[in-house]
Amino acid sequence: MRYANLNPAATTSSMKDLRRWRKERAGKMKHKDFSWVVPTAAAARAYKKDAANGEPSIVWVGHSTFLIRHSGLNIVTDPVWAGSMGFQKRLTKPGIAMNEMPKVDVILLSHSHYDHLHLPSVKALAGQTEATLIVPVGLAAMLRRKGYSSVIELQWWESATVGGAKFTFVPAQHWTRRTLTDTNRSHWGGFIIEDMTADRERQPEPTVYFAGDSGYFEGFKQIGERFDIDVALMPIGAYEPEWFMRMQHVSPEEALQAFLDVKAKVFVPMHYGAFALADDTPREAIDRLEAERARLGIEPERILTLALGEVLALGNAPRMQEQNRNEK
Repeated sequence: MRYANLNPAATTSSMKDLRRWRKERAGKMKHKDFSWVVPTAAAARAYKKDAANGEPSIVWVGHSTFLIRHSGLNIVTDPVWAGSMGFQKRLTKPGIAMNEMPKVDVILLSHSHYDHLHLPSVKALAGQTEATLIVPVGLAAMLRRKGYSSVIELQWWESATVGGAKFTFVPAQHWTRRTLTDTNRSHWGGFIIEDMTADRERQPEPTVYFAGDSGYFEGFKQIGERFDIDVALMPIGAYEPEWFMRMQHVSPEEALQAFLDVKAKVFVPMHYGAFALADDTPREAIDRLEAERARLGIEPERILTLALGEVLALGNAPRMQEQNRNEK
């Protein structure tokens, strides 16, 4: 079976388009400035020791990889600790070294592309901790062949509960391929993380939306209608050239529109700064995001641009981020 997007017109680019992009890129990248790199915080050094008992929080490891403490679980999204991706060397070190990671309970995989599903990273995290992998439909068989027994496979809008957290797999506009013959043989999407342990004496932990990889599409509005989202982890990089990337990757401007569509309270940017997967630079992505935020009149405190390894407390995100920055 091959999977598709909600918009039938959103299909993978042709080989002709790919050759055109590669030809354009050969000259363009010589003039790109990659001297600015995402800053790194030291906060995670203390966090990793207390992650098993700490308050709900998020640490950006890099690219689309986050360590999320939620509902008593340690959750990792799209684990990639790779030092390179294809011919592209990593631009920054991960915010937490692999050997400093706490015990992981759940690994969320948004889709099968190598910059989101790095098997050596999954093995390092799950091999000795018996973590539960929650994955899109079509991926479980491959992971079970690799030796993982605790794998939950979800269709769009399906949910699974692990411990005190509910994970719902939601649509994205993208595609998948790991080999020459498996294009779109597994699905793609994002995840909603909700607290299922709240009672009359305790407020629920904030709801987190991890968007995975996506172009802009109407599905963001559907997600916003179904969930009350507190924190949205949204991609902003790998968008240039837009004529080629637009179907699969939002631009910073489109990411902000998606943020408004899902009606989240706080936006945390991701999917930039680790690998030069497209023609945009990390600085360009951040500058365009800020310019569009100002144009739209979105309050600055609602856009939380994390440093690598920075701890964001989910209970009071703006206050915690300012505290971490003062400690650097």
